[in-house]
Amino acid sequence: MFRRTFWFTAGAAAGVWTTTKVNRKLRQLSPESLAVQAANKAVEAGHRLKDFALDVRANMADREAELGDALGLTGPAAAELPERRFTILDERAGAAPKHLENTHYTNRNEDH
Repeated sequence: MFRRTFWFTAGAAAGVWTTTKVNRKLRQLSPESLAVQAANKAVEAGHRLKDFALDVRANMADREAELGDALGLTGPAAAELPERRFTILDERAGAAPKHLENTHYTNRNEDH
């Protein structure tokens, strides 16, 4: 008699446990629950992407500062522009300056 009671109780407990698990899984797979889960995952991915972008920006600024220090570019900006190396030719001005008369300029970016 004790064996039958034990197995009956064990079977009832297993049935309740299985029913609870199945109902919980059905609730998780309902359309509303899936929509909420997808929205939560999208928000979480957005936060991760934002954090990644902020890390990249911070590391980029650090690396730029390191390169500036290594190249000596971190000093104060030059107050005046350097002297122009080439004379700009204006078609309306007439002839080219004397030092540019026999010079042939080509645009190396054009297809030849």
